[in-house]
Amino acid sequence: MTEPFDQSELMAKAEALVAAARAAGADAADAVALRSVSLAVEVRLGKVEETERAEGDSIGLRVFVGRRPATVSTNTAEDPRALAERAVAMAKVAPEDAYAGLADPALLIDKIPDLDLVDNSAPDAQDLTEAALAAEEAALAVAGVSNSGGASASWRLGGMVLATSSGFAGRFLASAHGISATALAGSGTAMERDYDYSSARHRGDLADPAAIGRLAGERAVKRLDPRKVQSRTATVVFEPRTAGSLVSHLASAANGASVARGTSFLKDRRGGKVFRDGVTIVDDPLRRRGLRSAPFDGEGVAGHAMEIVADGVLAEWLLDSATARELQLSTNGRARRGTAGAPSPGTSNLYMKPGRRSPAEIIGEIEAGLYVTDLIGHGVDLVTGDYSRGVAGFWIENGEITYAVSEITVAGNLADMFARLEPASDLEFRYGVDAPTIAIEGMTIAGQ
Repeated sequence: MTEPFDQSELMAKAEALVAAARAAGADAADAVALRSVSLAVEVRLGKVEETERAEGDSIGLRVFVGRRPATVSTNTAEDPRALAERAVAMAKVAPEDAYAGLADPALLIDKIPDLDLVDNSAPDAQDLTEAALAAEEAALAVAGVSNSGGASASWRLGGMVLATSSGFAGRFLASAHGISATALAGSGTAMERDYDYSSARHRGDLADPAAIGRLAGERAVKRLDPRKVQSRTATVVFEPRTAGSLVSHLASAANGASVARGTSFLKDRRGGKVFRDGVTIVDDPLRRRGLRSAPFDGEGVAGHAMEIVADGVLAEWLLDSATARELQLSTNGRARRGTAGAPSPGTSNLYMKPGRRSPAEIIGEIEAGLYVTDLIGHGVDLVTGDYSRGVAGFWIENGEITYAVSEITVAGNLADMFARLEPASDLEFRYGVDAPTIAIEGMTIAGQ
């Protein structure tokens, strides 16, 4: 790689920091360093509005004096000895944390797998401009589209290294490409907006820019002349782009940090039935070319695919080492971190496995219901499970998706929603969190 991604140099700095921390009096330490370069172009109405290039690096040091932890971060130019001495001084006056400490050395990865995360062909500004313009042109060509909300194309390459006083030294690189377009249809107060986008590790895996723009335009036009609906209880169907939010809510409630604090409505449900039979939710950091893939977690623990929900049963919490100790369990390699703080549990490539029936089969049985294509607001209480979101989409009538609807709120409780949820068969891996179409019976729909 070129100089900005000389990871051997970055690793040497991380290891020097750890050594300096031990010399300054730390009983244990780890250092994480991040380096990235990115390029993005935004266009609107055929003209480039912004071209942005960014390069940066940062490094974070975590030290332990007994059970007293401290974390400091800076750019990689600072003298490692001074940074280490500052961190150790902070740790000596920090409160004790009974669960703090490095990961168990027996769990650390010993061989880095090849996940094919790097596309070595970096686009230039002209490449990105052409892709963004093609997306916007396709959106504007859709009959009924009246304006452009802009289009963008981007590229990023980033690297991470991690070194610990227990002898671990690991690193990896990952690239990211993206393209998006936003289209407007109608005019004045009757204007509607929608978008589409594609993200991939390799540029060749991106959707065609024209297809992105065309779909953004078609979605915007379909939303024209929305109607209101009468309040009622009915089946709500979430299209895949909105269904992923339900999977994210499950992951947040299954986060070990929330469970340890007692702030999750699922805190007593591990090992119990939460979904219907056949529903399985997986977190897989080792998917080749996955948008959130990584060979090891933020503590160096080896990655592995894990069923958070297995055949309807809540099988696992998301755990890092500290959270696992607090819950008297073992970490399952879900530590996520930057350079400015301690690790915390999180997800990688998260998805719900598909069901048996197609979306058409599920929708075909619904006499009256709601098909959700857009979510508004953040009305989810993970302590109680109460759910209330503003939505827009289409009304389902006699088994068919019909006219556009808006100014609607759907409400329920996640525990009840999960228990009644049915996934369709149309899973595609497009985002960091993926789900097929999801139908939930008996939700409250508040309209006029």
